[in-house]
Amino acid sequence: MSRIGKLPISIPSGVTITVGDDNAVTVKGPKGELSEKLSPEMELTVEDGVLTVKRPSDDKRHRALHGLTRTLINNMVVGVTNGFSKKLEIVGVGYRAQMQGTTLIVNVGYSHPVEFPAPEGISFEVPAPNQIIIKGIDKQQVGQVAADIRVTRKPEPYKGKGIRYEGEFVRHKEGKTAK
Repeated sequence: MSRIGKLPISIPSGVTITVGDDNAVTVKGPKGELSEKLSPEMELTVEDGVLTVKRPSDDKRHRALHGLTRTLINNMVVGVTNGFSKKLEIVGVGYRAQMQGTTLIVNVGYSHPVEFPAPEGISFEVPAPNQIIIKGIDKQQVGQVAADIRVTRKPEPYKGKGIRYEGEFVRHKEGKTAK
């Protein structure tokens, strides 16, 4: 039995989960609403404020879907109650970020500033010129937006300059030496 898949998901107060046809799951909570169409092979049951996921057989495919389905639903519940956030750090002389309305503007050594308009459901915060916080209720979308921002200037291995996740370790290389 899947260790993750067999765990029940407790539904907090203020959150409603509806399971529609073909396992179309909708989760409504204080921060918003998320919906996802999950595999119709999994059996979802909601009883007494607890959602459980069961698999039809011990097939390899069903075992894989069991834990995935449970985790996706749990992420939706956590998203509409607490939300998700990713923190990015900017390292480098003259590298900085700033907000202009809902648009994030990043200066990372190019001849022009790079602009990121906030997608629907995502908000940016810039507590310091070298920090960016991405917040939202959809875990996948928050991670994707953070990855898109990071790609504009990945941390380079010689001086470590660039945009990195908070706490990310950048392995430094030694530069060229004269003989």
